[in-house]
Amino acid sequence: MSHAENSTDLSLPKECRLRKSDDFQRVYERKQRASDDHLLIFAARNSLDITRRGLSVSKKHGNAVHRNRKKRLLREAFRLCRHQLPVGLDLVLIPRVGSGAGLREYRQSLLKLAKRIARRLDG
Repeated sequence: MSHAENSTDLSLPKECRLRKSDDFQRVYERKQRASDDHLLIFAARNSLDITRRGLSVSKKHGNAVHRNRKKRLLREAFRLCRHQLPVGLDLVLIPRVGSGAGLREYRQSLLKLAKRIARRLDG
C-alpha cells in the first residue's frame, strides 16, 4: 500500500493544506466568511476536487504552547470531518479568542460553517 493510500484517515496529505501566502491572500480577498462562538472561517472556491485548509492563530491566543494546542485541535477537527465537508473549497480557520472550545466544538462549528459558506458561494 502506498503512503498516499495509507494516509487517508491517519494524516492529512500535503495537497489538503494551504501553505503559500498567495493562497491565504486569495481566500481573504474573496471576503466570504462565516462565524460562530468558536470559529471564524474565510472561504473561496478552488479548481480542485478537494477541500484544503489553512490555519491562522494569532498571539492573542497566548504563548506558543497555547497557540500550538489550538492548531492541533483545528487540524484534528478538519482531518476527522474533511470527508463530510463541501468539496472544492479553500478554508482559512481562525479560532475565536476565549471560546474555550475543544475538539468536539471545533468539529461541529467547522461542519456547520463550511456548509453555510458553500451555499453562499454557490448561490
